[in-house]
Amino acid sequence: MRKFSNFITNNNIIILIISLALLVPSIIGYVNTRINYDILVYLPENIETIKGEKILTEDFGLGSYAFVMIDMNNPLNVIKLENNIRKIDGVKKAFSVADVIGTSIPKEMLPDEILDKLYDDDTSIIMVTFEGSTSEDKTINAVTELRKVVGDASKISSMTSLVLDTRDISNQEMAIYVGISVLLCLIVLIIATDSYIIPIFLLGNIGLAIIYNMGTNIFLGEICYITKAITAVLQLGVTTDYSIFLYHKYEQAIKSENNKKKAMSKAIEETFKSVVGSSLTTFAGFLALCTMDLKLGTDIGVVMAKGVVFGLITVLTVFPACILTFDKLITKTKHKNLLPKFKTIREFSVKKYKIIFIIFIILLIPAYIGNKNYEVYYKLDDSLPEDLPFHVANTELAKRFNIISPEIVLLDKNVKKNAVEDLTDEIKEIKGISNVLSPTVLMSDDVRDILPQELKDIVENDKYQLIIINSEYEIASNKLNSQIKMVDKLIKKYDKKAILAGEGPLMNDLVTIADHDFKMVNYTSIIVIFIIMLFVLQSIGLPIVLIFAIEFAIFLNMAIAYYTGVKLPFIASIVVGTIQLGATIDYAILMSTKYLEERNKNKKEGKQAINDTLKTTIPSIITSALCFFAATVGVALYTKIDMIGSICTLLARGSVISMLVVIIILPALLLIFDGFIMKTTKFKKEDK
Repeated sequence: MRKFSNFITNNNIIILIISLALLVPSIIGYVNTRINYDILVYLPENIETIKGEKILTEDFGLGSYAFVMIDMNNPLNVIKLENNIRKIDGVKKAFSVADVIGTSIPKEMLPDEILDKLYDDDTSIIMVTFEGSTSEDKTINAVTELRKVVGDASKISSMTSLVLDTRDISNQEMAIYVGISVLLCLIVLIIATDSYIIPIFLLGNIGLAIIYNMGTNIFLGEICYITKAITAVLQLGVTTDYSIFLYHKYEQAIKSENNKKKAMSKAIEETFKSVVGSSLTTFAGFLALCTMDLKLGTDIGVVMAKGVVFGLITVLTVFPACILTFDKLITKTKHKNLLPKFKTIREFSVKKYKIIFIIFIILLIPAYIGNKNYEVYYKLDDSLPEDLPFHVANTELAKRFNIISPEIVLLDKNVKKNAVEDLTDEIKEIKGISNVLSPTVLMSDDVRDILPQELKDIVENDKYQLIIINSEYEIASNKLNSQIKMVDKLIKKYDKKAILAGEGPLMNDLVTIADHDFKMVNYTSIIVIFIIMLFVLQSIGLPIVLIFAIEFAIFLNMAIAYYTGVKLPFIASIVVGTIQLGATIDYAILMSTKYLEERNKNKKEGKQAINDTLKTTIPSIITSALCFFAATVGVALYTKIDMIGSICTLLARGSVISMLVVIIILPALLLIFDGFIMKTTKFKKEDK
């Protein structure tokens, strides 16, 4: 490490030149990384519904479709509109009632199953199918063009419309809330450091790490919009304290070293030794997300784990180079440290530690209850503003045509006609099913010749025949999920290999997988972080106490959602606990390692050791927590996407709760369990 630190300090200009040069490929990579806006594509490929989606896309061209609501006063104009829609690149088929009644055939001749879903008073539906799946670029571009051709985006209901509106609002917001995060962090750092210019270099250093991280995402092929939205602010919040730590070490070293390069070399060495443990826990916390069956966890986990590595690298290279290069400017812009001494908090934590411990035990009960019972929602469009075009279209479609949750049954082509009729009748008897459209209806002698070929092609091919079901229940609701299980059980009675596909079944799988992921991620992160701390701290008792303290902070954070009646998007409930544990356990590690040093090396008794520990560590912990808070709270307050806003709200609140737990409750735990900790901790001989 000595050779490395000397190289950095002796080549600071070269380091800066290389770091700036690396921006070019990083920006190219960032710009060319595809962003995915459809969370459902992260479902495991081996589940039945995803297999069904592939069959619908490849064999029927139904992987993505749209309902276009149009005025039927002039059927010939509707047919003209259909023809224009068919010309759009990416559109496979387009058809409506106008294809039939436009040729002077009375609409009353159509089966009720078709008429009820395609015609209402003077309004009808053009059904448009696309060549690709919901979130493919070709489909997104086709829906964008479709909106132009129709002239009113709020008349088009489609899952791709949801993806499109999510993309647009996300792209509009991102630059603004990143700017807000940087501004708030700058204010915190000006207060927390003794220079006006150091915060700018510090944030610039982290900015480079963020761009490097985002640029290397090109090797992943694509990332989710949620990952893109939260990566910058999380990386900013999580890695800021590494830079602050190095700067403080440099300030200390320069008092005993006349040579600034030697002081910086010493600071780099000490920073590496001090932050490697805490960075490992943060790194492991993010990688724990990779254990999720929903591959969105891998997406966020890998990108953020990379972010920790890039943050650590730039802190040990670019930031020291900046400090040495602009040393005179830094000296000229120094100011008095504005952070208070926190004497009152310190004295309260030490003197009242027994009362604090009792309060802690009492609070465990409501925290546990709240953490177990907060409400979660899974419906993706609930996380977006209600005035977006796709929301307006979905509402109108449900109101006029009662099309709420379409589902598609894939049956083997060899299932007999009478069996299909029996199955159709049984499905109709299930509560909440409003309409069933089967091949036996479309291929009957009464309507076969008058229906457009596009509609007939939808329900069968040489391998499969389809039954299209419409449910009155909302997507991702308990009623729909129960109904889906009933339908799935029923269709398997007629065809063991039958598949129930569509948005409703996909969301049902999402609910099941998310519940499993929540448990898996939490257990994995706790176990992995415990093992890392076991080796880093050389203690059995201390990791137990620290994880217990931060888990309590997580429980409190999630319990607030329960007691305030806030429903959380499912992804927030899965990832926030792991991120809060991995990111804020650093505060506890910083305090506990200093406490062990005071107890063992400096031979101080418990209260004196914890008092001196708090005196040294409180400013660093508060600064780190406030930076994390500043980086996330701006996004939480500004964004209109609840999926992102809820994650950032929980992380902003969680950083403050973890900070308070560490500086008020953890000292009490360290004193109460001092004997257990000291007996289960291995100390180096030179420390004794």
